[in-house]
Amino acid sequence: MTRLPVTRMTLYKHGVGYFERRGPVSGDALVLAFHEAQMNDLLKSLTVIDHGEGHVLGIDYPTPQSREERLAGNSIRLRPEYSLRDLLASVRGRRVTLLLDQDERHEGRLLGLDEQPAEQPLATALVSLLEESGDGVRSFPLGRVQGLELRDEKAANDLRFFLDTAMAQEDYRDVTVRLSPGEHDVAVSYVAPAPTWRVSYRLVAPEQNGADGQNGSAGEGDSSPSEVLLLGWGIFDNQLEEELENIQLTLVAGMPISFIYDLYTPFTPERPEVAEEERVAPGPVTFGAALEKAAMAEPAPSPVAARSMMAAAPAAFADMRAELRDAAPVDTVGEELGERFEYRIRTPVSVGRGQSAMVPIIAADLHGRPELLYNGSQMPGHPVATLRLRNETGLTLERGPVTVIVGDSYAGEAILPYTAAGGELFVPYAVELNVRVREEQERRNELRAIRIEGAYLVVELWDIMVRDYYLVNNTANEVTVLVEHPRHGRYELFDSPQPVETTAEQVRFSVTVRPGHETRLRVQQRHLISRREELQRQSYAQLGRYLRDGLLDRQAHDKLVELLRLWEQIGDVQKRLEELNKQREKLFRTQEQIRQNLQALGTSGREGALRNDYVNRLQASEQEIEDVGGKERENRELLARLEQEVAEKLAAL
Repeated sequence: MTRLPVTRMTLYKHGVGYFERRGPVSGDALVLAFHEAQMNDLLKSLTVIDHGEGHVLGIDYPTPQSREERLAGNSIRLRPEYSLRDLLASVRGRRVTLLLDQDERHEGRLLGLDEQPAEQPLATALVSLLEESGDGVRSFPLGRVQGLELRDEKAANDLRFFLDTAMAQEDYRDVTVRLSPGEHDVAVSYVAPAPTWRVSYRLVAPEQNGADGQNGSAGEGDSSPSEVLLLGWGIFDNQLEEELENIQLTLVAGMPISFIYDLYTPFTPERPEVAEEERVAPGPVTFGAALEKAAMAEPAPSPVAARSMMAAAPAAFADMRAELRDAAPVDTVGEELGERFEYRIRTPVSVGRGQSAMVPIIAADLHGRPELLYNGSQMPGHPVATLRLRNETGLTLERGPVTVIVGDSYAGEAILPYTAAGGELFVPYAVELNVRVREEQERRNELRAIRIEGAYLVVELWDIMVRDYYLVNNTANEVTVLVEHPRHGRYELFDSPQPVETTAEQVRFSVTVRPGHETRLRVQQRHLISRREELQRQSYAQLGRYLRDGLLDRQAHDKLVELLRLWEQIGDVQKRLEELNKQREKLFRTQEQIRQNLQALGTSGREGALRNDYVNRLQASEQEIEDVGGKERENRELLARLEQEVAEKLAAL
């Protein structure tokens, strides 16, 4: 098997690597071994190029089967401890040449192997051979057999297939690249599963100095920007079954889309039977263009910075920074490739089989300033000492842990976010325990205005959220804290300090606190909501409150009072109409009962007298019904006049 070494390796963050192998090859085939788990990615991405005068004719690989499945149709099976015995048993009936001791050779067809139970079965077993002439059968002790020549081509092929299959590793598959005869300069590239590469940073800042020139706590000292040294190492693993020597290494930041697609396992799907039919495409398929992205405004820098934790770098720090930079020289070229960013390490990299390594990829001076940032949802109770930096490396910074060193001491740790070149990043590395923050919040509704729309009263309310931040400074120096306050959808700030910065999810306020004092920051946000209420459902008391609060003038108040009185009169009339209707229905039921009684009575005697009484009562009820009808007409006329008056007054409003 020709060994084609890895010359270039590109590692990504989503569990794959891109590998390139190149080297000289003689002959008409190149065999490469791959782990079975790599086959799907290999078949999806394998590319072979002959940079010499030859040609690539094709690629073949074994169908995925277990060893037993591959040997299922093979006539020869050999056990490790009885290989000659099993071979003689497997080639029964085939033409062979037995090679015996004392240089004897006997040709013929093998009849079989006769064995007897014994302590030494090989010594007592006999090999029987039908001689070439076909006239007789001879038997030889198995112990005399020194060798066997297969004169049957199929048996020889089966034996070779068994040996090749037995030699193949169960978890590995050979991929054969067929080449034209001759000399070749072959390059093979492919994608295969690989551990993600990682990044580890160091951030080295000058010694912090307080206002008195002595070392102070976070939040004290000068606020002028200073230079900090950012060092970055890429960490990767060699899980290949070989040494990597002087390869070109590239580490890619970003997130390419990747997936596993089973191309290796044979698959024959069940297909439905479909009758022939006429098919006409309905028309071309189109997709809508993406909406234009809104431009993002660059956040304004804070006008009031926190007290710095760094003064101008002393000479000792400058010397240490130079030593750290020179300790692991960086020879990395970064390139922006649209949706991803590459770190190409120009120094050849070597790493042993099963080993991992760190390679320097970043060493740059960044301008930044220290700040105290408070975000109660992430760190309640105290602000966090933070370095605000601008990514001036010219490289995209991949997400990873960063260890912060101030002077020559460990100061804390943080996670460096994924940051494009030129982007701003925050490194919160320590909690400032000498500054305490507590929060109080409330939510309320305040009436803003009311207006009349038709028969409705539209009430406008402010939904108000108030949050108070109380900051206590227990240090010996004045500190400035940037307080992050969450943004809430359509809510707007009012009667609050002007924020110094705005992010996608937060607004930041600068709060300066004198030593030994408490300072309150009140942030108020409001959102206007409205609701519609029927004028008819208002009360005299509610209208009086609107008048006292100045939301209604006297004229509007009096008109609404008149409307309420009219609606009260309308209500009274409607109640009288309901009562008259009930009275009429009662009279109708009485008349129906009288008519039924009249049908059962005669016209003479006592029945005749009773009949006359019912007739008189029927006539009286008719008069009552007529009186009810008259009252109903009067009330309906009054109702119509009142409703007309209401409509006119509403129109006037």
